[in-house]
Amino acid sequence: MEEFKQHIYYTEILRTVITVIVFIALSLLIKWLTKKYARKAHLSEHRTNLITKYIDIAMFVLFTVIIISVWSIRTNDLFAFITGALTVIGVAFFAQWSILSNITSGIIIFFTYPFRIGDVIRIHDKDFPIEAQIEDIKTFHTILRTREGELITYPNSLLLQKGVSIVPITREDKEFYD
Repeated sequence: MEEFKQHIYYTEILRTVITVIVFIALSLLIKWLTKKYARKAHLSEHRTNLITKYIDIAMFVLFTVIIISVWSIRTNDLFAFITGALTVIGVAFFAQWSILSNITSGIIIFFTYPFRIGDVIRIHDKDFPIEAQIEDIKTFHTILRTREGELITYPNSLLLQKGVSIVPITREDKEFYD
């Protein structure tokens, strides 16, 4: 009987090693394809790195699910843990819905790229209109620099809610922004 239990663990360990190797190879392949697509589409390195992070997170979640399946963890215990964790996370995210909104907006901006780093944009806001150059686009916010040199951290969700125009840069402006 003891020999049988050891054999079961060897099988699970072997499956885990195979899963790790497959996921490493798959992750490297997906990263290579992402970089190849980014070069072809002339995407910035920043955007490429951001999508690579999102892919890594998705791969980790998938890897975790498969490892749980390989080791035959009791589903009742697992569901109780996941339910408790998701409840806590759900309450925290509901309280911080703007964080989710900004992350979602960052993903939308990444895939649709309505504007790029270096573009000068005008945000049509009746209370606080802004004209500035995009210095960086992050997951939660975009960093803008005004003509006066002021740095503004602007939430991505507001970039999708407000009207935004791309302002053509004149020769004099280009010298100022560079």
